[in-house]
Amino acid sequence: MSVLIAGGGIGGLTTAIALGREGIETSVLERTTFAEESGAGIQLGPNATRILRALGVLDALAPHAFRPEAVWLFDGISGRKLGTMPISDTAEERYGAPYLTVHRADLHASLKAAAVAQSGVSLRPGFAIAGFDPGETVSVANLEGTAVQGSALVGADGLWSTVRKQVAPDAELSFTGATAFRSLLLRGNLPAPFDEPIVGLWLGPNSHLVHYPVRSGKALNVVAVTETGQRADGWNRSADGAALSASFTHWGTEAKALLAEAEAWRAWSLFTLPRIPKWSHGAVTLLGDAAHPVLPYLAQGAGLAIEDAATLAQMLGAARDRPTLAFRAYEAIRRVRAERVQRTAQRLGRAYHMGRPLRLVRNAILGLRSPEASLRSFDWLYGTGT
Repeated sequence: MSVLIAGGGIGGLTTAIALGREGIETSVLERTTFAEESGAGIQLGPNATRILRALGVLDALAPHAFRPEAVWLFDGISGRKLGTMPISDTAEERYGAPYLTVHRADLHASLKAAAVAQSGVSLRPGFAIAGFDPGETVSVANLEGTAVQGSALVGADGLWSTVRKQVAPDAELSFTGATAFRSLLLRGNLPAPFDEPIVGLWLGPNSHLVHYPVRSGKALNVVAVTETGQRADGWNRSADGAALSASFTHWGTEAKALLAEAEAWRAWSLFTLPRIPKWSHGAVTLLGDAAHPVLPYLAQGAGLAIEDAATLAQMLGAARDRPTLAFRAYEAIRRVRAERVQRTAQRLGRAYHMGRPLRLVRNAILGLRSPEASLRSFDWLYGTGT
């Protein structure tokens, strides 16, 4: 059989590699030239790196990644440290795989190289999908009218998925009212605690701030989320730093100083998608953000897509002549997991953005939790794998 994959991002390339290792031919249809130029960072928990290791990608990625020692939690208003969670050696011993922070472009480049080297995988750039025809074989047409055929189609084309528009035509994205801003800083002269080898998470009313090293520790990825802004499609638009700073006026001096270090910001609006009735339509299925977009408060968007890819390849490898059956099994396995991550991310977002008096209660609870207990609370996520 041959599988068409719509989208050459993290989910699409991981799917191609995983299917190739099952002996299934794939063609990845990507509207761009497979170039990843965004300045975004990604956190990869052990649930994701475990799969990347099995697919032979982790060794190539490791020299470009960073292994943070811990997650440090801060109150954004007072600047007080609230707690810590170990994610270096302790987490790797517990879950059997490392916790890494990476630049998205480095992860994408490692996946692309592995896909090119994988037998049976072909990459087709400049193929902007217009739609598909689910006949005896699936036919996918691009905007220029050219069509390609395959035994099955995987829609890994992201939040604004073209494939989803046919699989679930009534599904509409809903703007949460929140906007995420990101910037990339050189780490050389940053003051404490921003020079520490950690993931820093600062909590504040209606906003929060995250930072962690990427590019082998040479750069610091900074993400600020505020419950402000207007709906806008895309996730790499230019943003006004002054407007962002206004949301952090009442924050402590350390956090505001970090925001002031950034020379430029990019932004994207945060969306949710109501639960769609089904991910699949015959020999066509959805994967990653196309099926189940997740808010960034749990840092699992990339992780879920990587997990999806591994499970889908396993199911299709076991029933390669029956893709409809394989896709139903894949959805049955993955939907429960994905929806739990979605719910948990939404709950964490509410906790991060609490104002008085709940903020004080939250801080007190975090202050009483031991580092070991904090890590154990993520066993369900990092220890489950696919």
